[in-house]
Formats: sequence, structure tokens, C-alpha cells
Amino acid sequence: MAIKFQYNKTSLGELGKQLKMRQKALPTIKSKESALRSEVKRAKDSAAEFRRKSEALIAEYDYMTALWGEFDCSLLRVKDVALATQKIAGVRIPQLQDIVFDIKPFDLFSSPSWYSDGVDVLKSMARLGIEYEVYNRQMELLDYARRKTTQKVNLYEKVQIPGYEDAIRKIKRFMEDEENLSKSAQKIVKTRQQAAAAMEGNGL
Repeated sequence: MAIKFQYNKTSLGELGKQLKMRQKALPTIKSKESALRSEVKRAKDSAAEFRRKSEALIAEYDYMTALWGEFDCSLLRVKDVALATQKIAGVRIPQLQDIVFDIKPFDLFSSPSWYSDGVDVLKSMARLGIEYEVYNRQMELLDYARRKTTQKVNLYEKVQIPGYEDAIRKIKRFMEDEENLSKSAQKIVKTRQQAAAAMEGNGL
């Protein structure tokens, strides 16, 4: 990124302000990046844990595979999923509050004896699946924010701050050179004036 500037005090002052602003903001942005990185890991670990629990539950009831064919799947449905929003390091993420199930009444006497347990198993599976999806979504949102923050850290640290420092150096060097040239020119003029005055004094 090329930083536009002019070789004068106004431009020097403006660049100085921009540099200070970025130097001051950089530790805060780095801290946010670090917080997001740990939150991404936490959400990823939680999602993996719910996925593991879900797979373990399916494996536990694998022996009932033949029976599930007899099960009336219309008995249970997810009626509502209540989500809240939480802010972590400035990022809004979903938080699971409640899952509302709609269970259709069934006759305990005419239905197979395991139907009641089957409903509970399906509820547990649905809950674990929804919790996995919520944590997975948290991870996606936090990781996106983390990537954007990392880009900003790199932009400040590797591009803008060195760029402003370089531009300030160039302006200062130019102004010093200009001042030295001006002093040299003044000396030459003074020497010439003195020489001319001396010649006049000698009547030449």
C-alpha cells in the first residue's frame, strides 16, 4: 500500500497522527485476535464433543436398528429452538437456550413397550445434533472474525506502520536537506556580500 504524502510539515504532522493511532490500536487488535483464537478453539472442541456424544448414542442403540423400522416417526418433532445472542470479543454468536419438542400422544398399551424409551432416545439425539450445529455456527462466526482481525494485525504491523515510518523518515530527511541547502545558500550569499563590501572598502 503506497502512502500518499507531501514534503511539508502539514503532511508530516498528519502522518505522525496516523502512525500513533495505529501503534496505539495494534496491542488492542492483537489482544482481540488472541481472545478470538481461544474462543474458536473452545467452540470447535464443544462441537466435536457433541458430535462424539451423538455418535456414541447412535452406537449404543445400534442393536435396535431392526426395531426403528416399526417406530412411528411422526410421534416426535422439534417444535421450536430458542436461541439467544451473546457477544464475545465484539462478535455476536448464537447461544442455545431451549428446545421445544412436540410429542404426539400414543397408547402405551397398544404400542410396543419400547416406544416410550424410543421417544427419549430420539429427543437426546435431536438435542445433541442441535447443540452440535449451534457450536459449529459459533465456531464459523468466530473464526471469520478471527481471520479478519489477523488481516488487520498484519496490515498494521507489516504494511501501514512501516509505511508511515518510512514516509516520515523521507519527509524529515527532505526537510533536513532543504534546511542544510538553505543554510549553505545563506552562507554563500553572506560571503559574497562580505567580499563585495570588502572590495568597496578597498576602493576597487
